Amino acid sequence: MTVKLEARGIRLDYLRPRTTIRQAALQDVDLQVMEGEFLSIVGPSGCGKTTFLSVVDGLIPATAGTITVDGREVSAPGPDRAMVFQDASLLPWRTVLGNVVYGLECQRVPAREARERARHFIDMVGLSGFEQHYPHELSGGMQQRVNLARALVMDPQILLMDEPFAALDAQTRELMQEELLQIWLKARKTVLFITHQIDEAIFLSDRVVVFTARPGRVRHILPVGLERPRRLSLKRDARFQAIEDEVWTLIQEEARRGGSEAQTRT
Repeated sequence: MTVKLEARGIRLDYLRPRTTIRQAALQDVDLQVMEGEFLSIVGPSGCGKTTFLSVVDGLIPATAGTITVDGREVSAPGPDRAMVFQDASLLPWRTVLGNVVYGLECQRVPAREARERARHFIDMVGLSGFEQHYPHELSGGMQQRVNLARALVMDPQILLMDEPFAALDAQTRELMQEELLQIWLKARKTVLFITHQIDEAIFLSDRVVVFTARPGRVRHILPVGLERPRRLSLKRDARFQAIEDEVWTLIQEEARRGGSEAQTRT
């Protein structure tokens, strides 16, 4: 398999304004994401998962280390990566079609081509017939589908997804996981996915990366190895539950270690 995205020795320090003490959020993160892979990152709260995603996207410059896509070093946002945030943040005065087509308009893609591409991805995320609806007329899950279509229409090589289902109710979240897998199978993008939900990470992913407590670095990488396509009933499978137990044990150990270190510092 070909390496699509690689992080080498990523470190990120930030300055605490009140104390002027520098603190490490990430330390020596080494990670490879393969072409077409769905890879998730989990870890204890505050371990730097979202921070790492922001470094990969180029929104935050790393203190040290490099991010490469197809062997080329990147340090700023670019068309090869698209971020899908927890909040859909749709433009309320634009319809579904208007929101999805917006990025193409900014790139001055001809109107006819832009609308054709937008409709293709609206159909892919299961929203055909809702093109003229406004965001306030959609459910939370539907809004996130628009958010995903808006990212896919730009044809990025890598999708960076930061807790995209965290704001949804439990039932909708489960359904959106299954929908996302179907969309991924069609789009075949490389995905780097951040979540707090262990079962979500396992269900979606080819591999699950467990981060340590702060400063975040890679503690362990677990191959999922469960057949695709997947249905939600897979979560009741003994093999699935064994992986879930292993991931939970690692996170629990890191959470305890992080808590002990915090108490020692104070």
